[in-house]
Amino acid sequence: MLKKFYQLFSNDIGIDLGTANTLVYLRGRGIIINEPSVVAVNQKTEQVVAIGSDAKQMLGRTPNHIVAIRPLVEGVISDFEVTEEMLAYFINKAESMSKKPIRPRVVIGVPSGITNVEARAVLDATKNAGAREVHIVEEPMAAAIGIHLPVKEPVGSMVIDIGGGTTDIAIISLGGIVISRNSKIAGDRLNRDITAYIKDEFKILIGERTAEHIKISIGEVRGEAPGEIAIRGRDLMAGLPREVIITDADVREAIAPSIGQLTIAVKEALESAPPEIIADVMHRGIVLVGGGALLKGLAELLHEELRIPIYIADDPLSAVARGTGIILENMPHYKESLLDYDHVLSSAQ
Repeated sequence: MLKKFYQLFSNDIGIDLGTANTLVYLRGRGIIINEPSVVAVNQKTEQVVAIGSDAKQMLGRTPNHIVAIRPLVEGVISDFEVTEEMLAYFINKAESMSKKPIRPRVVIGVPSGITNVEARAVLDATKNAGAREVHIVEEPMAAAIGIHLPVKEPVGSMVIDIGGGTTDIAIISLGGIVISRNSKIAGDRLNRDITAYIKDEFKILIGERTAEHIKISIGEVRGEAPGEIAIRGRDLMAGLPREVIITDADVREAIAPSIGQLTIAVKEALESAPPEIIADVMHRGIVLVGGGALLKGLAELLHEELRIPIYIADDPLSAVARGTGIILENMPHYKESLLDYDHVLSSAQ
C-alpha cells in the first residue's frame, strides 16, 4: 500500500553522476537530462551563475571573477557545496517535468571502490539536494544492468566502463562484483595527453575543450582511420594565435602510453579472477560502456591484446543511467546489488 502511495505522489530518479557528464533518468519518462558536470561560480558573490551546458560554454572564456569548475574529480566529489548545488539543479529540473508533492527517491551511480567517506559525501549531497531516499550503486554494476547482462545468474560478466575521470573494470556474478579495478586512465587523462603532446611537439597551448574536440574528431588507437584537423592555439614562443594541422598519427602517439596502462589494468583484473569466471568471460566476452568505448579502434586493440571477444554496448554513454532506471523499476530484485546504506553511514562516522 505504501509503495503505491509513493509511486503516485513521489518521483523515482536515477542519476549517473559523472566527472564529465551527468545523466538523469525519470521513471516513466526515460533519460531526460544529459548535461556536462560543470558549474560556473561568481567568486565575488559566491553565487552559482550557470550549471550544465550553459556553464560548459563558459570554460576558458570567463572573466577573472567567474570560474567554471567541475565539482567532481576522478569520479569523486572535490567540492561538496558546488556538487550539492549541481545535484539540486538536476533533481529540480527532473521534478519540474513531473510535479509531485513528496520528495523523490533517487538511485545514484558512483565509481567502484570509492571509500566509505566518499560514498557518504554522495549520500549527503544527494539528500541535501532534495532526495527523500537515496540508494547508491557502483557504476559498472548499473551499466551491466542497463545493457541487460545476466548479473543475477551464476555466470561471469565483464564490463569496462570508460568515463571522463575514471575507468571501472569489473567482473560481475550472482548480483555482486567479484573483481574490480578502478583506473584513472579515462577521457580526461587522454585530453591531458593530447594537450601536453601539442605543447611539446608544436609549441602551442590549447584548452581542454579543444583537446576533447580533437579526441572525438580524429582520435583512434590503431591507424585504421586516417584523418586530420586544423586547430588554433597560442604560440608559446610568440604569444600570438597560430593554427596547425593535427593528424590521427599525432593523437595516436599522444595517447599510446595511457592506452597501454589501461590494457595492463584490464589484464590485472583478469589475472585476479577465479578460473571459472575467466572461462565465462572468455566465452561471453567483455562489454565496453561509457564515452571512452567510442574511441576508434579500442575494441579491436583490446581483442588483439587479450584474445577475448570485445563488444561495444548499444548507446554506451547512457548505460549507467539506464541501469539506475531498471533498478528503480524493481528495487527488491536488485537490492543486493546496491551498496549497503547502513554500512556506509556507520563506517564513515
